[in-house]
Amino acid sequence: MNILVILFPLALGLGLAGLAAFFWCMRNGQYADLEGSGWRVLQDDDLGLDPVEDLLDEDAPTARGGTRKPA
Repeated sequence: MNILVILFPLALGLGLAGLAAFFWCMRNGQYADLEGSGWRVLQDDDLGLDPVEDLLDEDAPTARGGTRKPA
């Protein structure tokens, strides 16, 4: 029964800390744009060339630093 003296305030404190963290996130705009990150993943703006053109380019550098040799 003495463990309730420790566990009840601990549970109450953790619950209040979680609630405070939630309100801090809301105030700082963490939930302002829920769909933007998902759409940014699908954008391919950082690709320089078309992937098909890159595969067909014989002089393009490879991952090991050399150039592709025609077969």
